[in-house]
Amino acid sequence: SAFTTTGEPLPCFAKLNSSCKRLNQTFSETAVFSSLLASLSLLTVTLNLLVIISISHFRQLHTPTNTLLLSLAVSDLVVGLLVMPIEGLRYVEMCWRLGKLMCALTPYVSYCVLSASVGNMVLISIDRYLAICDPLLYTTKVTLTRAKIAICLCWACSLLFNGYILMGHLQQPGRYNSCHGECVVVISHISGTVDLFITFVLPCTVMVVMYMRVFIAAVAQMRVIRIQNVALAVNAASRVTKSEWKAARTLGIVITVFLLCFGPYYYPALAGGDTVNNVSYFAVSSWIMMINSCMNPLIYALFYPWFRRAIKLIVTLRILRSYSNDIKLL
Repeated sequence: SAFTTTGEPLPCFAKLNSSCKRLNQTFSETAVFSSLLASLSLLTVTLNLLVIISISHFRQLHTPTNTLLLSLAVSDLVVGLLVMPIEGLRYVEMCWRLGKLMCALTPYVSYCVLSASVGNMVLISIDRYLAICDPLLYTTKVTLTRAKIAICLCWACSLLFNGYILMGHLQQPGRYNSCHGECVVVISHISGTVDLFITFVLPCTVMVVMYMRVFIAAVAQMRVIRIQNVALAVNAASRVTKSEWKAARTLGIVITVFLLCFGPYYYPALAGGDTVNNVSYFAVSSWIMMINSCMNPLIYALFYPWFRRAIKLIVTLRILRSYSNDIKLL
């Protein structure tokens, strides 16, 4: 229990006079909260691991688009494996017990993987734009090698940008702590504004514009196909267009869910508010943002038949058979 017999909250560190106090929380509340967070973390790790194994193992899935999905799954896996458990421990314990080094590294890792997720979303929207709006040149413009280079640049920019944003915190972690048992991260107004535009406003603008153009182009192509019916070549083009349109629609849903999950976290900054003064809002919006990492593979499972087939092969251990990586899923 987090109480003394007199009802006073217990200190985080009993032997330190400067210790923070733990907020009052009953055992049942702690148990329920811990179970929910552990389940969410486990589900996020499991689902994204299935995506990573599927795309890595089956050769037919080694396409530029799926390579981008693989990179997105890796960032989501790290969120489920590291960020969720550590943040969950912080909210359950109401104290920071992991020391200065982890206080420095945890926000950095969190910011990096979330920024990488956003970067991957932007790359996916560009990929779909080129596939729908420039289908004839898509295969020559978008290659597996170029997709991998773009992913590497995305991760490198995320590491460098967040290193710059959190430089003060990395150098002196916990300098804004009011007592022992806190891990407070304070970013300057200028850095926060830059982060808001680089991590949210600019990517969202790019994604929305790309998908609007994709939608307009897809509708225009469907009209052309309906007018020019009968010919076999047109029927073949129709099949390709429908396939690409389905992929664009699914990834459009992924981006819509992303906006819904990230929006609450950044809304106060866009509206000129301050989440620092509202700890509960900050905590809830942070977790909504992290839940996005669990939602992506659920969307794939609902809309991608190849992912459902891959899951069956993985769960039944048929992927352990020789030549299983050549199984046709599409």
